[in-house]
Amino acid sequence: MLAVPALGALALLLPAARFLPTDTAVRRYGAAVTGITLLPALLAAAAFDHGDPRRMQLEFDRAWAPAIDLRFHLGVDGVSLPLVLLTALLTFLCLVYTLRHPPQGGSARLLIASVLVLEVGMLGTFVALDLLLFFVFFEVVLIPMYLVIALWGGAGRRAAAWKFILYTLLGSGLLLAGLLVVGTNAGTLDMTALAEAPGQGLTRTAQITAFALIGLGLAIKVPMWPLHTWLPDAHTEAPTIGSVLLAGVLLKMGTYGLVRIALPAAPEGAVVWAPWLGLMAVIGIVYGALACLAQRDLKRLIAYSSIGHMGFVLLGIATLTPVGVNAALLGNIAHGLITGLLFFLAGGVKDRYGTGELDSLGGGMLTKAPLLASFLTFASVASLGLPGLAGFWGEMLALLGAYRPAEALPRETFVTFMAVGALGAVLTAAYFLRLLAKITHGPVAEHRRRDALPGLTLAEYAAWVPLVALTLLVGLWPKLLLDLTTAPVTALLGGG
Repeated sequence: MLAVPALGALALLLPAARFLPTDTAVRRYGAAVTGITLLPALLAAAAFDHGDPRRMQLEFDRAWAPAIDLRFHLGVDGVSLPLVLLTALLTFLCLVYTLRHPPQGGSARLLIASVLVLEVGMLGTFVALDLLLFFVFFEVVLIPMYLVIALWGGAGRRAAAWKFILYTLLGSGLLLAGLLVVGTNAGTLDMTALAEAPGQGLTRTAQITAFALIGLGLAIKVPMWPLHTWLPDAHTEAPTIGSVLLAGVLLKMGTYGLVRIALPAAPEGAVVWAPWLGLMAVIGIVYGALACLAQRDLKRLIAYSSIGHMGFVLLGIATLTPVGVNAALLGNIAHGLITGLLFFLAGGVKDRYGTGELDSLGGGMLTKAPLLASFLTFASVASLGLPGLAGFWGEMLALLGAYRPAEALPRETFVTFMAVGALGAVLTAAYFLRLLAKITHGPVAEHRRRDALPGLTLAEYAAWVPLVALTLLVGLWPKLLLDLTTAPVTALLGGG
């Protein structure tokens, strides 16, 4: 699964005259490579023993640097399998979308190569079982995402790209320091061994230090308030496929690392820092919602909504309970599906209207572009947490987890977090309903009445319909994911 996009990116270095001479051929090639990459991801899901999701399966373990006991160790369990499938699917849908809607800017060859390298890093992060290997894959995504923003983004793309790379490199330094604290004290870099013996070899002080370093490093990637300021600029300036992958996958790498590494490696540190993590989470929930109410640009509004939604994911993790952590993992998948769809739709709106400014869009989209408006309405009500759609379960279970946090945590504090989080959920509904009232309903704006808007393309249907179907599937059948995550989450929290 990792080899296909890696070899696909390498093949693009061949001379253009002999291989894929046109931009259209390059984009078709990229869609084919990511489609082939999706196949082993689906085969992994089919071969996975769903009766024992706690066990690490389909492992590949080879010595990489024996002198420092570094191994190329890969595998998948119930925590990582849904994220692997989400990553492979979204990357494929993004390159299908580019067949008819390529971003304007640099070389198509460099764009497709960047996305394929990005896919290697994203997939590798979710299947790595060695701490330093995890870090390597975690870092692989930075340069290709920087290039995607800097070369194919909007007017402020260079500043946004630099902000992205500087923030994430700072987080990487903190993350590496935390991983080394864990590895040197535990005497192993193997993540499965660390999960089987939580906290072994680390003193209380070492655990508190390690969790703080790893948590801060990963919180920048999530991003957690107040480390979020790179995100709105990056989302606003990135091309559509960059925004989809950034929101749909890259943000999940941070929360996945907290669950996979920080919780089992430093359980005592988790107890110390969990109330602070919960506090930052609920501030982010309310802040993100209030910021959305003030936004005038569609992509920027969706970007700030991500801060609020990832706040619910962090709140679930902070409870240190199976219910809360399951809520976080389910919320990750729901956010990837729904916000990925929202950014696709924002791209569709800008393609037709020439702008994402809400005032310039005016109202009456249901009249001018009924199918586009219908997709946008669906994605918005899914994102605000309507029961029966995927967004509902992560938020509801995170609040339930906060009502009954782990015994070592102050319950009164977390009940307060639950109340503030519930207020944030109400505000989330308010800003999405305001958005729909402003641009989809009402009369068509005077300056838009003569505009003839094109219908949806086949590439748009191909990219959007699978996300709609999966949002419905997860919303109506959350057991599909909860059956995968419950056993491994219980084990990661030291429950045997």
